[in-house]
Amino acid sequence: MNAVLSFIIVLGVLIFVHELGHFLLAKAFGVRVLKFSLGFGNKLVGWQWGETEYLISAFPLGGYVKMHGEHQGEEEVQPEDRHRSFSHKAVWQRFGIVFGGPFFNLLFAVALFFCMFLVAGIPEPVDSTRIGEVSVGSVADQAGLKAGDVIRSIDSVPTASWIKVSERIKDSGGKAVTLVVDRQGKELTFTAKPVLQKEKNLFGEEVGERYMLGIVRSDEIRYRPASIGESGEAALLQTWNLGYLTVMGIVKMVQRVIPASELGGPIRIAEMAGQQMEAGWMNLLYFMGLLSVNLGILNLLPVPVLDGGHLVFLSLEAVRRKPLSDRTMEISQKIGIAILGTLMVFVFYNDILRLVKRWLMS
Repeated sequence: MNAVLSFIIVLGVLIFVHELGHFLLAKAFGVRVLKFSLGFGNKLVGWQWGETEYLISAFPLGGYVKMHGEHQGEEEVQPEDRHRSFSHKAVWQRFGIVFGGPFFNLLFAVALFFCMFLVAGIPEPVDSTRIGEVSVGSVADQAGLKAGDVIRSIDSVPTASWIKVSERIKDSGGKAVTLVVDRQGKELTFTAKPVLQKEKNLFGEEVGERYMLGIVRSDEIRYRPASIGESGEAALLQTWNLGYLTVMGIVKMVQRVIPASELGGPIRIAEMAGQQMEAGWMNLLYFMGLLSVNLGILNLLPVPVLDGGHLVFLSLEAVRRKPLSDRTMEISQKIGIAILGTLMVFVFYNDILRLVKRWLMS
């Protein structure tokens, strides 16, 4: 139930924010908006307010803003209505309307992180020597080290930070080291021989080798109170970093560094949203901010049907001084729909396969 509720909250808010960006930019440039819909397909609920019909539709994975004269050739625009028609606006104005959706997702993430940092403070890692995880079967595991142990010294040299712990193990040259740890107030001594292992980055790529024991630092954090300025700066930096990781994740997936099986769809999002909600509202809000950045970046991909594809078409129109032919646009749209349809089937397959594996292992 938590998964369903949190999924509806997260996805509903992000879709609303995205479509609101298109809507407000269209209004700002004087375009008549005919429909504002959360979801696709058949209308579930709808009401007319001014010149716009607001809808909640049956299929919740998306939304749309229908503008007057949006598809030139499909609907006749009277001469007196051209000033309210999307297709009759300048290229830069149409570019702004299309870009408004992804931009609002990124802006929403900044605003969300800003509020979180201002209320709860800016999270900072606690630089301790507490072990957060011991790899099963590793040298540390065999020696008897456990998660929660605090490393006081290595070879009689005090370790005041995790960097010192890492350096002492890396510089051991493979010789056995003696660790003195604090375990729930008791001082214990262990001896372990570091082994040379592949060092990997965030995306799983090998970046070198170094001596390791098979321990990971604790991910403890503390929240530092922050001013409005500090919260704003941290929110912008957080959004930038998440955007960079999203772009690099796409690049690494194309390079096949990250396996395609890691892609998740609506079921996976619902599961993760439920987990974050159980962990607390702050976790859920952070997750919402992360997804908002992802949604903003992914919609900028140059794929027909997505906002990024439309931006490419508008850029070409600006360069050519005339729009692409209807035939070219039609073929491009069909290709885009085929790509998105294939991707949707694939992520649903990944989600279902993940659930089946979990069921078989339980």
